[in-house]
Amino acid sequence: MTVTVRRELVSPATRNAFRSLATDLTIRIVAELWEDHGFAPIPPDELKYQDSGQRRTEFMLYAEGVDWSDPNQVRRALLVFEDFIRAHRSPDEQGMPKWLDDIRVRLERDGLTLDKDGKISWSNPPVLVRDLSNLSEASGIMIELERIRRDLNADPSGAIGASKQLIEATAKTALREMNIEVGRNTALPTLISTVQKALKLDAGSAPEGPDGSKAVKKILSGSVNIAVGVAELRNQGFGSGHGQVSAPSGLGVRHARLTVNAAVTWCELILDTLSDPAAPWRGAKI
Repeated sequence: MTVTVRRELVSPATRNAFRSLATDLTIRIVAELWEDHGFAPIPPDELKYQDSGQRRTEFMLYAEGVDWSDPNQVRRALLVFEDFIRAHRSPDEQGMPKWLDDIRVRLERDGLTLDKDGKISWSNPPVLVRDLSNLSEASGIMIELERIRRDLNADPSGAIGASKQLIEATAKTALREMNIEVGRNTALPTLISTVQKALKLDAGSAPEGPDGSKAVKKILSGSVNIAVGVAELRNQGFGSGHGQVSAPSGLGVRHARLTVNAAVTWCELILDTLSDPAAPWRGAKI
């Protein structure tokens, strides 16, 4: 089995900057700030970090239990970091003191912003909030997600191209997980049709129950059009991947967001159905 290493969304350098804030807090407060957001410490004998400082060590007992590549856990950890800023900040400090500006710089390198009130937010948030660790190989999906996150606001054409490639990577990954072979150069519309039929997500093979209702069938038919539409937009020269005599005119961030959201909707449908132990496809002969 191939082991996929997922990209950490918050770098060790940024985590270390917040760890240093623990030095001026009590051990009890350090623990409370983490536990207020649902985190628990790892057993002390599992801690790889060594430090003579008890407060910094306490911080790391919680930090090493966080999956820094999981967007959901990272969102909660960022709330912890905001609380650390509030706990460390003196009431009489005006503006952004040097220690906080240093943290701001590290956060920006991770694609995060820090405002004057100490609130942390994403510059380019993760676009697919799904745990991919159950897949035998997810690197193809992950690299396109990273391209989208990088390009969404800065390069609409690149984000559109990556959206088409995300759909292709997701389709091929799902078919591989189901041990269904497809040709290396299979056209994307064929991949989309094949994976939706295999997952019983096409209107013609949907079973009885909610999956076979008229409303769901309409949605499933629309999902095919969404995925194919993303591919067509890219192939018409609005997405990266084809050399152009001139750049497409009028293309903006709103077009990229429309395309990315469409691609992500389709990919979530495929990945959710693939991982659902009660999904109808699991009872079908493939």
